[in-house]
Amino acid sequence: MPISDGFDSDKLAEIGLAILCLTASTDKVGIRAWKGMDWDVMGLLYERGWIGNPVGKAKSVIVTEEGLEKANQFQEKYFGAES
Repeated sequence: MPISDGFDSDKLAEIGLAILCLTASTDKVGIRAWKGMDWDVMGLLYERGWIGNPVGKAKSVIVTEEGLEKANQFQEKYFGAES
């Protein structure tokens, strides 16, 4: 299903990256996360340069250094404990 016009694509991308990176791990190629997310959301993340190209047979996607930094910020922003 395409992303609704009523959705805030910036917030959707931020939350999508935060959730995607919960499965991130490091291997010989770099930082990877499982591609278990809607393709339109993956496209938003790719357009922002936070992940590598999600198109392909691999079950995971490369997370860029910027993407990992942003993911940490967004995880704190959306899921962090309130003080």
